[in-house]
Amino acid sequence: MATAAAMGERMTLSQSRALRLLTVFILYIGQGVPIGLFWFAIPAWMAANGADEVDIAYVLGLTSLPWTLKFLNGFIMDRYSFLEMGRRRPWIIGSQLVMIALFIIAALVQPGVDDVLLLGAAGFAVNLATTFQDVAVDGLAVDIMSEDEQAQAGGMMFGGQSIGMAMSTALTGLAIARMGPMAAYLLSAAFVGAVTIFVLFLREREGERALPWTKGEAHPANIEIYLGAWWPILRNTLKSLAKPLSLLWVPVAISTGLHYGVLTGATPLIGTGEVGWNEEQVTSLVGTAQLVAGIIGLTIGGWGGKILGAKKSIIVTLLAFLVLSAWMWFSVPRWGLPSHFLTFVYAWIILDVLLRVVTVPIAMRLCDPSVAATQFAIYMAISNFGITLGAWVLALSTKMGGLPSALVIVFAMHLLGIIIMVVVKFPRSEKMRARLATQQAVLQ
Repeated sequence: MATAAAMGERMTLSQSRALRLLTVFILYIGQGVPIGLFWFAIPAWMAANGADEVDIAYVLGLTSLPWTLKFLNGFIMDRYSFLEMGRRRPWIIGSQLVMIALFIIAALVQPGVDDVLLLGAAGFAVNLATTFQDVAVDGLAVDIMSEDEQAQAGGMMFGGQSIGMAMSTALTGLAIARMGPMAAYLLSAAFVGAVTIFVLFLREREGERALPWTKGEAHPANIEIYLGAWWPILRNTLKSLAKPLSLLWVPVAISTGLHYGVLTGATPLIGTGEVGWNEEQVTSLVGTAQLVAGIIGLTIGGWGGKILGAKKSIIVTLLAFLVLSAWMWFSVPRWGLPSHFLTFVYAWIILDVLLRVVTVPIAMRLCDPSVAATQFAIYMAISNFGITLGAWVLALSTKMGGLPSALVIVFAMHLLGIIIMVVVKFPRSEKMRARLATQQAVLQ
């Protein structure tokens, strides 16, 4: 018993900065597994086997849809919680168990390339469970991370997610090419299972239960902040979201997601259609780029965001995206060159991770602590709505002149994001957030 108690003390998130960062990192790796499979490996497999832009965009649209609705997850999590096991941990464990079950079901059903509806349904269901895990992890980070950890936490989040996506894209892409989709689904289930075992040994705060039937009690900090009713959660969330700074953040958040929806589908289409590669070659390249991007996000992303500040980092990254979009638009005749394709894939994936890392601190500072899971989830859902919009833009690109026309829309949204970041004064610290809130209260 003494040994178990000692283990619980060592694995308590509130007591260890290193454990907090490691946990966010590992959980985001687990989150990257279904994203790598359904957003990259499956579309590459479809493209290599004759699927067109419309079919791929349809699957990507359904796959990304739960990410645009995840603000509902936040409401549910802020309303219902088993505080004896922590405010977020029960949701993390439960959602990952559902992910494992859905992977196994997909392996048994084995939808083919022509089963677009089934592939989309599988992507939707698995990603729906993943969004619950994502919202719970984001809420956990907002709950337990101190201000000086936020930039590094952003690096851990999206660096870990990229590494998880890299492993998933490369390994599931290889598994599909060599053994078929069933092997990829089962491999994903096994990896998420390993992450779930890690979470079972954690505690959010001291004195909490490891499992529902073990000893422990709710921590006073969670009891104090827990609203436990729909109306206070809705009221506090709407009040915080209606603030001018929050509303101005919306188009910036959309711009950070739109390119992902377009370029995720454009990558296998260019790779297989223009360069002439198969799905194994495309997913191998994407997986390697994601791994590099994850390492950069963990190191340069968190460090750069802390040194330059979130605002300048966002502006610089969006400017780099403008250059990339313009370069691709003007170089259409070179799209078939392997070196050109390789540069494009590495550039957009690395920039995407850096952009997500440096936007985390501002999104966190805009949140009301009492509804952190809900509000942060809404900001992330807005960004993910941009991904869904990007998938729609990709599907419509055939009617607008092809992929280059989609790049023009990506360019315009990033330009709008830059203008807002230059003009608007977003909070640079928790103290500034409190001061702005006080000023607004006085004006009201």
